Amino acid sequence: MDHLDRLEAKSIHIIREAYSCFKNLCMLWSIGKDSTVLLCLARKAFYGHVPFPLVHIDTHYKIPSMVEYRNRLALEWNLDMVYGENALALEEKRTFPDGNCTRIECCRNLKTEALKNTLSGEWPRYRLDHKLEKYVKDSYTEPYTGVIVGVRADEEGSRSKERYFSPRDTHNDWDISDQPPEFWGQYKTDFAPGTHLRIHPLLDWTELDIWEYIKREKVPVVSLYFDQGNGTRYRSLGCYPCTKPVESSAKNIDEIIEELRTGKFANIAERSGRDQDKEDGGGLEELRKNGYM
Repeated sequence: MDHLDRLEAKSIHIIREAYSCFKNLCMLWSIGKDSTVLLCLARKAFYGHVPFPLVHIDTHYKIPSMVEYRNRLALEWNLDMVYGENALALEEKRTFPDGNCTRIECCRNLKTEALKNTLSGEWPRYRLDHKLEKYVKDSYTEPYTGVIVGVRADEEGSRSKERYFSPRDTHNDWDISDQPPEFWGQYKTDFAPGTHLRIHPLLDWTELDIWEYIKREKVPVVSLYFDQGNGTRYRSLGCYPCTKPVESSAKNIDEIIEELRTGKFANIAERSGRDQDKEDGGGLEELRKNGYM
């Protein structure tokens, strides 16, 4: 068993453990490389079937090819695909691109608030109808109380403080000082009623691990990660007004792996292209305390 095998086995164990322990489980799919690896691990864990819904928070500022990729893969893989949004904030133009708030406030409106209210079922959800091949208003409004998320400890500072099974309160708020200990593969899965759970199967993975696994498992990813001939590519994906590409001539997975192995980005944060991180002083801890991904 090599390094990737061990990571895969642990992640699949955590996904199966979550499925066996928590009702009303869902998985967040941001369409990026990490959450798509997580999706592939879930398919492997359940022999090609994902037995819980995939939830995407649509800010309506995603790069169009990301949404096209989401819909195509959801149809091809027969995924139970759901999306939520903050329709009121969009209607009232309480967004950064409209010039009415900061980037951080925009994230709070379009991501944090949308996520919390989509998970709780208080705001409308839209589910992919595979026969019609379009999204329709979802009649299921029960709260999702357990959420599988593709965060990695090495990606950003506040994520390194997470647990594999990380409790939140009923409002999705995260108390960093009150996290359960996890020793030697022993996970706490018994929580008080009303506890909202975030489950993090990729916590131990690195950016290099993700790309090596994408190569080995032939995981489909959006072309935005590769240089299209202008000497830049995206290293981390988000909303297009606040996400910038990095300088890189990597046109395929092998070349990205080589960049990471040689240390091209050793002193450059993976989320360096995310302008909201810079506005917040380099961290997203406050946003994440209040329910952000």
